Amino acid sequence: MSQGFFRDADGRLVLGQAPNPAIIVFFAALALRWSQWDARDTELLWLGRGALIAWAADEILRGDALVRRLLGAVVLAWQLFVLFR
Repeated sequence: MSQGFFRDADGRLVLGQAPNPAIIVFFAALALRWSQWDARDTELLWLGRGALIAWAADEILRGDALVRRLLGAVVLAWQLFVLFR
């Protein structure tokens, strides 16, 4: 069966999946930054960005559906833009 925009190679819809460790680290760093519980704002920012870059690269390489690979590419491009601007 061919892979669709929202479907994997087996034809299953793959919009939602259990989060992988990189995205969990990103959201944990984001929550700590928002809570202002920890004074290490810069370190948490870089930790979150690194985790998001790792997540995006993983989606590009191993994303089940084309939409997930595209989302990974957009997020990676944005993070690299922000990093090198």
